[in-house]
Amino acid sequence: MANVKNVAPGVGLCAAIALPCWFLGEALPVVGGPVFAILIGMVIALWWKQPARGTVQDGIAFTAKKVLQYAVILLGFGLNLAQIAAVGAESLPIILTTIATALIVGYILYRVLSVDSAIATLIAVGSSICGGSAIAATAPVIRAKDEQVAQAISVIFLFNVVAALIFPTLGGMLGMSNEGFGLFAGTAVNDTSSVTAAAAAWDGMHPGSNALDDATIVKLTRTLAIIPITLVLGIVMARKEGADGLGNFSLKRAFPMFILFFLVASIITTIAVAAGADAAVFAPLKTLSKFFIIMAMAAIGLNTDLVKLVKSGGKPILMGLICWICIAGASLGMQHLLGLW
Repeated sequence: MANVKNVAPGVGLCAAIALPCWFLGEALPVVGGPVFAILIGMVIALWWKQPARGTVQDGIAFTAKKVLQYAVILLGFGLNLAQIAAVGAESLPIILTTIATALIVGYILYRVLSVDSAIATLIAVGSSICGGSAIAATAPVIRAKDEQVAQAISVIFLFNVVAALIFPTLGGMLGMSNEGFGLFAGTAVNDTSSVTAAAAAWDGMHPGSNALDDATIVKLTRTLAIIPITLVLGIVMARKEGADGLGNFSLKRAFPMFILFFLVASIITTIAVAAGADAAVFAPLKTLSKFFIIMAMAAIGLNTDLVKLVKSGGKPILMGLICWICIAGASLGMQHLLGLW
């Protein structure tokens, strides 16, 4: 109970910041609530430094770490594995190609540009899988600091907005079909809100199109890559810590348990829907997941030095730009090879 009393003020503060950010995100989905939260948190942190926060900081730290993991677990209730297997199979070669491209390019740029390893990992994973959700799942596994998470989120956000604004026009210029653009948006845009914004804009430009439905399924299929990638990163981190004298390798310690619960949540949804339950039953849990992510981003913003972030942003932004271009190119190239465009 004492622990709850310690963290309650900080958790409450993050929730208070998250609430208006939620509505701002609804009004401007191309930006999204998490980005508003992290920006507002960073602005507040300019004047309200950590030493002056007292016990409120305990709750902020709890939100940045534990509430973020709870958000990832709840995200699983929005994934129907049967639906993804049925509809997402066609997109699987493109998804695997774009993920591999982002990870390989990310590793090369990490070496060439000498980007911080945690930031490079978060940008590569965020670019390849699903933006903020992938970063949220990966950050605890690689022991990323809040400032590193904020840096990666900012980079991903920048190119999400650019993609949402220019991809519908680009798709039209390239003569893409409705289905082709759904695949393109689902594989080449990172965050769900930006995928939705880009696909919805395409549908608005092409009456009768169902690109939004296609893009959403492809995006959900990409989200499943969180599981193997975080497991591999967990094993790598555990082995590294063992080699550094921080303990012997342990699969149990390497395994991120919240990812297991994420998978369990997905299986529960799949079984329940197959048994006749309405998928809408799980909608409140998915909504709570989104709110928890916004809370966690507010906490991360509060723990971030904005001045330092701006000064160190050049190389991560360049890395994000190159990853973004390579992913878009890989998606279009694979569609062309498969005869889908």
